[in-house]
Amino acid sequence: MENFLSKDFWNDRWTNHETGWDIGYASPAIVSFFEKIEDKNIKILIPGCGNAYEAEALVRLGFKNIHILDIAPKAVDLLKEKYASNHQISVLCDDFFDHNSNYDMMIEQTFFCAIHPDLRKKYVEKAVSLLNTNGKIIGLLFDTVFEKQGPPFGGNKKEYETLFKHYFEIETMEICNNSIPPRKDKELFIQLTKK
Repeated sequence: MENFLSKDFWNDRWTNHETGWDIGYASPAIVSFFEKIEDKNIKILIPGCGNAYEAEALVRLGFKNIHILDIAPKAVDLLKEKYASNHQISVLCDDFFDHNSNYDMMIEQTFFCAIHPDLRKKYVEKAVSLLNTNGKIIGLLFDTVFEKQGPPFGGNKKEYETLFKHYFEIETMEICNNSIPPRKDKELFIQLTKK
């Protein structure tokens, strides 16, 4: 299990171009959600951000306070170069579980599925500690079981409801209606508000 948390594991994936989770653009469901958000000054965290296409989309939508975090130094170096002149985006090399700050919203896009299921409760507790009062997690969770041992690790709605309900109001947790084609009917769109 520790292997999935290590910088070396994820750095090697980046170095060897083993980034199968990368869809090449921002998730349509996440972009669609943020198109309806009027306050462009909210502080947003994208953990396990990978190539951070969502951050680019948020900038195009006018958001000004975006923080992208990844544990892999190789990924972070690429992002720092990519966003060197973009002052709306702060690039952080850190372990999500060690990270300390406060945010209004956290975007979930293939980070939750990258950590071992034994760490999911810890993920929820960490998200609670990072989010301000009424802070939200929005994004996507896989609603499927993968044939091969992860990452990615799958799950289902019942499991997620049990995991989040003590800490968050579950406003939305439904099959995503605008997933990318390979993930159609295999993702849940979530909108969770910290209690």
